Amino acid sequence: MTAFALSRQTFDFPPTARILIATAAGAIFALSLFGLLRWLLGFAPPTPWVRDIALATHLATVIPALPLGAYVFLTRKGGARHKLLGKIWLSLMFVTAVSTIFIRNVNDGAFSWIHLFTLLTFIAIPYALVSARRGDIAAHRRHLRNFFLGSLIVAGAFTFVPGRTMWQWAFGDPAVVQPSHG
Repeated sequence: MTAFALSRQTFDFPPTARILIATAAGAIFALSLFGLLRWLLGFAPPTPWVRDIALATHLATVIPALPLGAYVFLTRKGGARHKLLGKIWLSLMFVTAVSTIFIRNVNDGAFSWIHLFTLLTFIAIPYALVSARRGDIAAHRRHLRNFFLGSLIVAGAFTFVPGRTMWQWAFGDPAVVQPSHG
């Protein structure tokens, strides 16, 4: 396609789906910030199992990846801005995935089922780049749509399951002693 044709592409989803996706991403983003702030200010229960560097890296990359990914995902495609922000988003997601290798508090130090998203991220990023460079935009769109929804919306929602670290940070009572896993 020519640059002109790319700049005139339409949106990938109808308005209702775009609103639902933006709402889900916004809610997970807001809850993540709320939980992080509660923890930083001492209003969340202590979570001694948290590995500070890995979790700090994870949160420092995944929290901005939510609104950035939603923006790239929900706006027009193909232009220079889309390509630049997409590369930044993929870089954030790569660092996020690397950090999750060191966050293993659910299964007493072993990997858990949620680490499947880490593996999928390591597969998704090169596939997305290769499909775009080959000009297979349909595969690029489909793959990144599934990657965004799975890695940020589905996995993000699972971080707020009762008992998990983000749930405890966002909703936990600081007076209640928590178990030694998250």
